[in-house]
Amino acid sequence: MMKRFILATILLVVVVAICGGLIWFNFFRDKMIEQFFAGMKAPVVTISAITVEPAQWTPGIEAVGTAAAAEGVDVAVQTGGIVEKILFKANDKVQQGQLLVQIDDAVERAGLVSANTAVAVSQDALSRAQALLQRNVSTVASLQDAQNNLDKAKGALTQLEATLDEKAIKAPFAGTIGIPKIDVGQYVQPATVVATLQNLDRIKVNFSVPEQELGSLKIGQPVRFGLKEDELNFSGTITGIDPKIDAASRLVSVQALLDNPDGTLRPGQFIRVRVDLPVESDVIALPQTAVTISLYGAYVYAVQDAPAEAKPADAKPAEAKPAEAKPADGKPADAAAPNLIAKQIFVKVGRRSGDMIEILEGVKPGMQIVTSGQNKLSSGSPVAVDNSVQPVKGATVNPEASKS
Repeated sequence: MMKRFILATILLVVVVAICGGLIWFNFFRDKMIEQFFAGMKAPVVTISAITVEPAQWTPGIEAVGTAAAAEGVDVAVQTGGIVEKILFKANDKVQQGQLLVQIDDAVERAGLVSANTAVAVSQDALSRAQALLQRNVSTVASLQDAQNNLDKAKGALTQLEATLDEKAIKAPFAGTIGIPKIDVGQYVQPATVVATLQNLDRIKVNFSVPEQELGSLKIGQPVRFGLKEDELNFSGTITGIDPKIDAASRLVSVQALLDNPDGTLRPGQFIRVRVDLPVESDVIALPQTAVTISLYGAYVYAVQDAPAEAKPADAKPAEAKPAEAKPADGKPADAAAPNLIAKQIFVKVGRRSGDMIEILEGVKPGMQIVTSGQNKLSSGSPVAVDNSVQPVKGATVNPEASKS
Protein backbone atom coordinates (compact mmCIF):
# COMPACT_ATOMS: atom_id res chain seq x y z
CA MET A 1 0.00 0.00 0.00
CA MET A 2 2.80 2.41 0.91
CA LYS A 3 4.53 1.67 -2.39
CA ARG A 4 1.40 2.56 -4.36
CA PHE A 5 1.02 5.81 -2.44
CA ILE A 6 4.63 6.81 -3.18
CA LEU A 7 4.16 6.05 -6.91
CA ALA A 8 0.95 8.11 -7.05
CA THR A 9 2.67 11.00 -5.30
CA ILE A 10 5.60 10.92 -7.72
CA LEU A 11 3.24 10.78 -10.71
CA LEU A 12 1.26 13.75 -9.36
CA VAL A 13 4.45 15.76 -8.87
CA VAL A 14 5.55 14.97 -12.44
CA VAL A 15 2.16 16.05 -13.87
CA VAL A 16 2.19 19.28 -11.85
CA ALA A 17 5.74 20.01 -13.00
CA ILE A 18 4.83 19.43 -16.65
CA CYS A 19 1.72 21.63 -16.42
CA GLY A 20 3.65 24.34 -14.64
CA GLY A 21 6.35 24.18 -17.29
CA LEU A 22 3.79 24.52 -20.06
CA ILE A 23 2.16 27.49 -18.36
CA TRP A 24 5.51 29.18 -17.81
CA PHE A 25 6.52 28.51 -21.41
CA ASN A 26 3.33 30.03 -22.79
CA PHE A 27 3.72 33.09 -20.60
CA PHE A 28 7.35 33.44 -21.62
CA ARG A 29 6.50 33.06 -25.31
CA ASP A 30 3.72 35.67 -25.20
CA LYS A 31 6.00 38.08 -23.35
CA MET A 32 8.77 37.68 -25.89
CA ILE A 33 6.37 38.12 -28.81
CA GLU A 34 4.97 41.26 -27.19
CA GLN A 35 8.47 42.67 -26.67
CA PHE A 36 9.41 41.79 -30.26
CA PHE A 37 6.47 43.62 -31.81
CA ALA A 38 6.72 46.49 -29.31
CA GLY A 39 10.19 47.23 -30.55
CA MET A 40 9.31 46.66 -34.20
CA LYS A 41 8.73 49.81 -36.26
CA ALA A 42 5.78 50.03 -38.63
CA PRO A 43 6.82 49.94 -42.32
CA VAL A 44 6.94 53.25 -44.17
CA VAL A 45 4.17 53.54 -46.79
CA THR A 46 4.94 55.38 -50.02
CA ILE A 47 2.13 57.74 -50.97
CA SER A 48 1.47 60.74 -53.20
CA ALA A 49 0.15 63.98 -51.79
CA ILE A 50 -0.83 67.51 -52.74
CA THR A 51 -0.85 70.80 -50.86
CA VAL A 52 -4.34 72.26 -50.50
CA GLU A 53 -4.83 75.74 -51.95
CA PRO A 54 -8.03 77.80 -52.46
CA ALA A 55 -9.00 77.88 -56.12
CA GLN A 56 -11.64 79.12 -58.52
CA TRP A 57 -14.51 76.73 -59.01
CA THR A 58 -16.74 76.83 -62.07
CA PRO A 59 -19.95 75.06 -61.03
CA GLY A 60 -22.10 73.59 -63.70
CA ILE A 61 -24.87 71.17 -64.58
CA GLU A 62 -23.76 68.00 -66.33
CA ALA A 63 -26.07 65.65 -68.20
CA VAL A 64 -26.23 63.12 -70.99
CA GLY A 65 -28.25 64.06 -74.06
CA THR A 66 -29.37 62.70 -77.41
CA ALA A 67 -28.59 64.51 -80.64
CA ALA A 68 -31.26 65.16 -83.26
CA ALA A 69 -31.19 67.09 -86.51
CA ALA A 70 -32.60 70.60 -86.38
CA GLU A 71 -34.67 69.46 -89.39
CA GLY A 72 -35.13 65.75 -89.89
CA VAL A 73 -37.93 63.65 -91.41
CA ASP A 74 -38.58 60.28 -92.94
CA VAL A 75 -39.73 61.14 -96.48
CA ALA A 76 -42.82 59.03 -97.27
CA VAL A 77 -45.18 58.33 -100.14
CA GLN A 78 -48.52 60.16 -100.07
CA THR A 79 -50.27 58.37 -102.94
CA GLY A 80 -49.86 54.72 -103.88
CA GLY A 81 -48.47 53.59 -107.22
CA ILE A 82 -45.57 52.09 -109.12
CA VAL A 83 -42.13 53.64 -108.52
CA GLU A 84 -41.01 55.01 -111.89
CA LYS A 85 -37.76 56.82 -110.98
CA ILE A 86 -35.45 57.17 -107.98
CA LEU A 87 -33.48 60.38 -108.53
CA PHE A 88 -31.04 60.28 -105.60
CA LYS A 89 -28.28 58.15 -104.12
CA ALA A 90 -27.45 57.52 -100.47
CA ASN A 91 -25.80 60.47 -98.71
CA ASP A 92 -26.52 62.93 -101.53
CA LYS A 93 -26.82 66.57 -100.60
CA VAL A 94 -30.25 67.66 -101.82
CA GLN A 95 -31.87 71.08 -102.09
CA GLN A 96 -35.30 72.13 -100.96
CA GLY A 97 -37.90 71.19 -103.58
CA GLN A 98 -35.57 68.79 -105.41
CA LEU A 99 -37.39 65.82 -107.00
CA LEU A 100 -36.44 62.59 -105.20
CA VAL A 101 -38.87 59.91 -106.42
CA GLN A 102 -41.35 59.85 -109.26
CA ILE A 103 -44.41 57.62 -108.97
CA ASP A 104 -46.04 56.54 -112.26
CA ASP A 105 -48.60 59.24 -113.10
CA ALA A 106 -49.50 58.39 -116.70
CA VAL A 107 -53.23 58.02 -115.92
CA GLU A 108 -53.37 61.36 -114.10
CA ARG A 109 -51.52 63.16 -116.91
CA ALA A 110 -54.00 61.76 -119.45
CA GLY A 111 -56.84 63.04 -117.31
CA LEU A 112 -55.10 66.41 -117.07
CA VAL A 113 -55.79 67.10 -120.77
CA SER A 114 -59.47 66.36 -120.32
CA ALA A 115 -59.65 68.52 -117.18
CA ASN A 116 -58.01 71.49 -118.93
CA THR A 117 -60.47 71.09 -121.84
CA ALA A 118 -63.43 71.02 -119.46
CA VAL A 119 -62.24 74.25 -117.83
CA ALA A 120 -61.88 75.93 -121.25
CA VAL A 121 -65.37 74.79 -122.35
CA SER A 122 -66.92 75.99 -119.11
CA GLN A 123 -65.14 79.34 -119.44
CA ASP A 124 -66.55 79.80 -122.97
CA ALA A 125 -70.02 78.88 -121.77
CA LEU A 126 -69.80 81.46 -119.01
CA SER A 127 -68.69 84.15 -121.47
CA ARG A 128 -71.67 83.41 -123.79
CA ALA A 129 -74.08 83.47 -120.88
CA GLN A 130 -72.77 86.89 -119.80
CA ALA A 131 -73.09 88.25 -123.36
CA LEU A 132 -76.68 86.94 -123.75
CA LEU A 133 -77.66 88.37 -120.36
CA GLN A 134 -76.35 91.78 -121.36
CA ARG A 135 -78.65 91.64 -124.45
CA ASN A 136 -81.54 90.45 -122.27
CA VAL A 137 -81.69 87.20 -124.24
CA SER A 138 -80.72 84.93 -121.31
CA THR A 139 -81.58 84.73 -117.61
CA VAL A 140 -79.57 85.16 -114.44
CA ALA A 141 -80.16 81.48 -113.64
CA SER A 142 -78.39 80.44 -116.85
CA LEU A 143 -75.46 82.67 -115.94
CA GLN A 144 -75.24 81.10 -112.48
CA ASP A 145 -75.34 77.58 -113.96
CA ALA A 146 -72.46 78.48 -116.28
CA GLN A 147 -70.48 79.89 -113.35
CA ASN A 148 -71.08 76.73 -111.28
CA ASN A 149 -69.97 74.48 -114.15
CA LEU A 150 -66.75 76.50 -114.48
CA ASP A 151 -66.05 76.23 -110.74
CA LYS A 152 -66.57 72.43 -110.84
CA ALA A 153 -64.21 72.09 -113.80
CA LYS A 154 -61.55 74.17 -112.07
CA GLY A 155 -61.94 72.10 -108.89
CA ALA A 156 -61.48 68.85 -110.79
CA LEU A 157 -58.38 70.30 -112.48
CA THR A 158 -56.92 71.44 -109.15
CA GLN A 159 -57.55 68.02 -107.57
CA LEU A 160 -55.85 66.28 -110.50
CA GLU A 161 -52.85 68.62 -110.27
CA ALA A 162 -52.58 67.91 -106.52
CA THR A 163 -52.54 64.16 -107.22
CA LEU A 164 -49.79 64.68 -109.79
CA ASP A 165 -47.84 66.73 -107.26
CA GLU A 166 -48.20 63.99 -104.62
CA LYS A 167 -46.72 61.46 -107.03
CA ALA A 168 -43.65 63.66 -107.46
CA ILE A 169 -41.94 63.26 -104.07
CA LYS A 170 -39.72 66.28 -103.36
CA ALA A 171 -37.32 67.28 -100.58
CA PRO A 172 -39.14 69.44 -98.00
CA PHE A 173 -35.83 71.13 -97.04
CA ALA A 174 -32.13 71.03 -97.87
CA GLY A 175 -30.13 68.29 -96.22
CA THR A 176 -28.50 64.88 -96.55
CA ILE A 177 -30.64 62.06 -97.92
CA GLY A 178 -30.21 58.56 -96.58
CA ILE A 179 -30.28 55.07 -98.11
CA PRO A 180 -33.21 54.43 -100.51
CA LYS A 181 -35.74 52.03 -98.98
CA ILE A 182 -37.68 51.38 -102.21
CA ASP A 183 -36.84 50.06 -105.70
CA VAL A 184 -37.85 51.06 -109.20
CA GLY A 185 -40.92 49.10 -110.30
CA GLN A 186 -42.05 48.47 -106.74
CA TYR A 187 -45.69 49.15 -105.88
CA VAL A 188 -45.80 51.39 -102.82
CA GLN A 189 -48.67 52.11 -100.48
CA PRO A 190 -49.34 55.54 -98.96
CA ALA A 191 -47.04 56.23 -95.94
CA THR A 192 -44.27 53.98 -97.33
CA VAL A 193 -40.93 55.50 -96.26
CA VAL A 194 -38.66 56.41 -99.17
CA ALA A 195 -35.57 57.49 -97.18
CA THR A 196 -34.59 59.67 -94.22
CA LEU A 197 -33.66 63.31 -94.81
CA GLN A 198 -31.56 65.07 -92.18
CA ASN A 199 -30.18 68.60 -92.09
CA LEU A 200 -26.83 68.06 -90.33
CA ASP A 201 -25.74 71.71 -90.39
CA ARG A 202 -27.51 72.33 -87.09
CA ILE A 203 -28.15 69.83 -84.30
CA LYS A 204 -30.69 69.81 -81.50
CA VAL A 205 -29.69 68.15 -78.24
CA ASN A 206 -32.37 66.93 -75.87
CA PHE A 207 -31.37 66.26 -72.26
CA SER A 208 -32.87 66.20 -68.78
CA VAL A 209 -31.77 67.80 -65.51
CA PRO A 210 -33.01 67.37 -61.92
CA GLU A 211 -35.81 69.66 -60.85
CA GLN A 212 -33.48 71.25 -58.26
CA GLU A 213 -31.41 72.71 -61.12
CA LEU A 214 -34.35 74.27 -62.95
CA GLY A 215 -33.80 77.68 -61.36
CA SER A 216 -30.27 77.82 -62.78
CA LEU A 217 -31.43 77.44 -66.39
CA LYS A 218 -32.73 80.07 -68.79
CA ILE A 219 -33.35 80.47 -72.52
CA GLY A 220 -30.23 81.55 -74.40
CA GLN A 221 -27.84 80.20 -71.76
CA PRO A 222 -24.57 78.84 -73.26
CA VAL A 223 -24.02 75.10 -73.24
CA ARG A 224 -20.98 72.95 -74.08
CA PHE A 225 -21.20 69.56 -75.74
CA GLY A 226 -18.85 66.70 -76.59
CA LEU A 227 -18.66 63.03 -77.39
CA LYS A 228 -16.32 62.47 -74.43
CA GLU A 229 -16.57 63.76 -70.87
CA ASP A 230 -13.23 65.58 -71.07
CA GLU A 231 -13.65 66.87 -74.64
CA LEU A 232 -16.54 69.34 -74.81
CA ASN A 233 -15.61 70.92 -78.14
CA PHE A 234 -19.05 72.09 -79.31
CA SER A 235 -20.93 75.18 -78.13
CA GLY A 236 -24.60 76.00 -78.33
CA THR A 237 -27.45 77.68 -76.47
CA ILE A 238 -30.58 76.56 -74.67
CA THR A 239 -33.61 77.06 -76.91
CA GLY A 240 -36.32 75.37 -74.88
CA ILE A 241 -37.18 74.33 -71.31
CA ASP A 242 -40.19 72.11 -70.77
CA PRO A 243 -42.67 73.90 -68.48
CA LYS A 244 -43.72 70.56 -66.96
CA ILE A 245 -41.58 68.39 -64.64
CA ASP A 246 -41.91 64.64 -65.02
CA ALA A 247 -43.70 63.49 -61.86
CA ALA A 248 -42.16 60.00 -62.02
CA SER A 249 -38.49 60.90 -62.53
CA ARG A 250 -38.48 64.48 -61.14
CA LEU A 251 -36.56 65.57 -64.24
CA VAL A 252 -37.22 68.49 -66.58
CA SER A 253 -36.57 68.23 -70.32
CA VAL A 254 -34.28 70.81 -71.92
CA GLN A 255 -33.39 71.38 -75.57
CA ALA A 256 -30.34 73.17 -76.94
CA LEU A 257 -29.24 74.06 -80.48
CA LEU A 258 -25.71 74.09 -81.87
CA ASP A 259 -23.94 74.43 -85.20
CA ASN A 260 -22.48 71.28 -86.75
CA PRO A 261 -20.67 72.53 -89.88
CA ASP A 262 -18.39 69.49 -90.24
CA GLY A 263 -21.17 66.95 -89.71
CA THR A 264 -19.32 65.37 -86.78
CA LEU A 265 -22.46 64.94 -84.72
CA ARG A 266 -25.21 62.67 -86.02
CA PRO A 267 -28.89 62.40 -85.06
CA GLY A 268 -29.49 59.78 -82.39
CA GLN A 269 -25.95 60.04 -81.06
CA PHE A 270 -25.08 59.91 -77.35
CA ILE A 271 -23.60 63.28 -76.31
CA ARG A 272 -22.20 64.84 -73.12
CA VAL A 273 -23.72 68.13 -71.96
CA ARG A 274 -22.45 70.78 -69.56
CA VAL A 275 -24.13 74.06 -68.61
CA ASP A 276 -21.55 76.34 -66.98
CA LEU A 277 -22.70 78.46 -64.02
CA PRO A 278 -21.03 81.61 -62.57
CA VAL A 279 -17.46 81.16 -61.26
CA GLU A 280 -16.89 80.93 -57.49
CA SER A 281 -13.65 81.90 -55.71
CA ASP A 282 -11.74 80.44 -52.72
CA VAL A 283 -13.14 76.93 -52.99
CA ILE A 284 -11.31 73.97 -51.47
CA ALA A 285 -11.27 70.97 -53.81
CA LEU A 286 -9.34 67.70 -53.89
CA PRO A 287 -8.94 64.86 -56.36
CA GLN A 288 -11.65 62.29 -55.75
CA THR A 289 -8.96 59.67 -55.16
CA ALA A 290 -8.00 61.52 -51.97
CA VAL A 291 -11.44 61.06 -50.38
CA THR A 292 -12.60 57.73 -48.96
CA ILE A 293 -16.31 57.17 -48.42
CA SER A 294 -17.19 54.79 -45.58
CA LEU A 295 -20.17 53.88 -43.40
CA TYR A 296 -18.92 56.38 -40.83
CA GLY A 297 -18.54 59.25 -43.30
CA ALA A 298 -16.01 60.63 -45.76
CA TYR A 299 -12.41 61.04 -44.67
CA VAL A 300 -8.94 61.91 -45.96
CA TYR A 301 -5.40 61.36 -44.72
CA ALA A 302 -3.29 64.42 -43.94
CA VAL A 303 0.50 64.23 -43.93
CA GLN A 304 2.05 65.61 -40.72
CA ASP A 305 5.42 65.62 -38.98
CA ALA A 306 5.83 62.71 -36.61
CA PRO A 307 5.86 63.76 -32.91
CA ALA A 308 9.28 63.70 -31.22
CA GLU A 309 9.80 60.66 -28.96
CA ALA A 310 10.16 61.52 -25.26
CA LYS A 311 13.45 60.42 -23.70
CA PRO A 312 13.62 59.09 -20.06
CA ALA A 313 15.29 61.35 -17.48
CA ASP A 314 18.13 58.90 -16.82
CA ALA A 315 18.85 58.32 -20.50
CA LYS A 316 22.52 58.32 -21.29
CA PRO A 317 23.87 60.32 -24.17
CA ALA A 318 24.38 58.28 -27.30
CA GLU A 319 27.88 57.07 -27.88
CA ALA A 320 29.74 58.69 -30.68
CA LYS A 321 29.55 56.74 -33.90
CA PRO A 322 32.30 56.54 -36.47
CA ALA A 323 31.93 58.91 -39.40
CA GLU A 324 29.58 57.49 -42.03
CA ALA A 325 30.40 57.37 -45.67
CA LYS A 326 28.84 60.07 -47.81
CA PRO A 327 27.54 59.59 -51.34
CA ALA A 328 28.75 61.60 -54.30
CA ASP A 329 26.33 64.46 -53.65
CA GLY A 330 27.90 65.13 -50.24
CA LYS A 331 24.84 64.21 -48.18
CA PRO A 332 24.93 61.54 -45.47
CA ALA A 333 23.67 58.16 -46.58
CA ASP A 334 20.86 58.27 -44.03
CA ALA A 335 19.86 61.88 -44.76
CA ALA A 336 16.25 60.95 -45.44
CA ALA A 337 13.17 63.13 -45.61
CA PRO A 338 11.67 64.30 -42.29
CA ASN A 339 9.71 61.69 -40.36
CA LEU A 340 6.10 61.94 -41.57
CA ILE A 341 2.90 60.25 -40.49
CA ALA A 342 -0.61 60.09 -41.90
CA LYS A 343 -3.53 61.35 -39.83
CA GLN A 344 -7.11 60.43 -40.60
CA ILE A 345 -9.44 63.46 -40.88
CA PHE A 346 -13.20 63.25 -41.43
CA VAL A 347 -14.51 65.78 -43.96
CA LYS A 348 -17.78 67.05 -45.36
CA VAL A 349 -17.90 66.83 -49.16
CA GLY A 350 -19.89 68.91 -51.64
CA ARG A 351 -20.07 69.07 -55.42
CA ARG A 352 -18.12 66.89 -57.82
CA SER A 353 -16.61 67.52 -61.23
CA GLY A 354 -14.71 64.93 -63.17
CA ASP A 355 -11.87 63.82 -60.88
CA MET A 356 -12.36 66.70 -58.40
CA ILE A 357 -14.59 66.98 -55.32
CA GLU A 358 -15.40 70.03 -53.20
CA ILE A 359 -14.49 69.89 -49.49
CA LEU A 360 -16.83 71.93 -47.28
CA GLU A 361 -15.39 71.11 -43.85
CA GLY A 362 -12.33 69.39 -42.37
CA VAL A 363 -9.56 70.58 -44.69
CA LYS A 364 -7.78 73.93 -44.61
CA PRO A 365 -5.39 75.62 -47.05
CA GLY A 366 -1.77 74.59 -46.62
CA MET A 367 -2.54 71.05 -45.47
CA GLN A 368 -0.86 68.19 -47.32
CA ILE A 369 -3.40 65.53 -48.31
CA VAL A 370 -2.71 61.97 -49.47
CA THR A 371 -3.99 61.27 -52.99
CA SER A 372 -2.93 57.62 -53.40
CA GLY A 373 -1.88 54.70 -51.19
CA GLN A 374 -4.66 55.15 -48.61
CA ASN A 375 -5.54 51.45 -48.66
CA LYS A 376 -2.28 50.75 -46.78
CA LEU A 377 -2.72 53.52 -44.22
CA SER A 378 -4.13 53.85 -40.76
CA SER A 379 -4.01 56.91 -38.56
CA GLY A 380 -0.40 57.34 -37.40
CA SER A 381 1.21 55.25 -40.15
CA PRO A 382 4.67 56.49 -41.19
CA VAL A 383 4.69 57.68 -44.80
CA ALA A 384 7.08 58.81 -47.51
CA VAL A 385 5.84 61.20 -50.20
CA ASP A 386 6.57 60.29 -53.81
CA ASN A 387 4.51 62.36 -56.25
CA SER A 388 5.70 60.40 -59.25
CA VAL A 389 2.80 58.02 -58.57
CA GLN A 390 0.05 60.62 -58.87
CA PRO A 391 -3.19 58.91 -59.92
CA VAL A 392 -4.70 62.04 -61.50
CA LYS A 393 -3.53 64.26 -64.28
CA GLY A 394 -1.73 67.28 -62.94
CA ALA A 395 -2.98 66.69 -59.38
CA THR A 396 -4.37 70.19 -59.06
CA VAL A 397 -7.09 71.75 -56.99
CA ASN A 398 -7.92 74.34 -59.61
CA PRO A 399 -10.64 72.61 -61.65
CA GLU A 400 -11.76 74.23 -64.87
CA ALA A 401 -15.13 72.60 -64.65
CA SER A 402 -17.37 71.17 -61.99
CA LYS A 403 -20.87 69.97 -61.32
CA SER A 404 -23.20 71.54 -58.85
